[in-house]
Amino acid sequence: MSQPAPVITAYVKTFCGWSEGVRAIMRKYELAFEEKDIIKNPAFRWEMEQKSGQPLSPCVVVNGVMLADISGEEVERYLLAEGLVGNSEKEADAPIDRACSDEAHAAMAAGEVPGAKVRFV
Repeated sequence: MSQPAPVITAYVKTFCGWSEGVRAIMRKYELAFEEKDIIKNPAFRWEMEQKSGQPLSPCVVVNGVMLADISGEEVERYLLAEGLVGNSEKEADAPIDRACSDEAHAAMAAGEVPGAKVRFV
């Protein structure tokens, strides 16, 4: 009998390298998750801070366990260590270990999003 899919909530920013890294891991393993955008909805930021005890994002809750201020790379490591996903040869479709570049930040400040791979589901 296989293990049920993990219940995942991700507190992320609309445009953020670290947040996109978390999303990339969810896409890599085809994991369903609830996305709570802390920029679009300040109530989600408050909720994240109350649950995590700190203000940094992204934060990911997996089966009730809070992973605060975490990268996609760290989320993947946690999921593998807990046996919630199996090893995959598939590559993530975005960097999972870094913030946005200075160029990306400048573009976002100008209201542009070149090369963004954000997908809302």
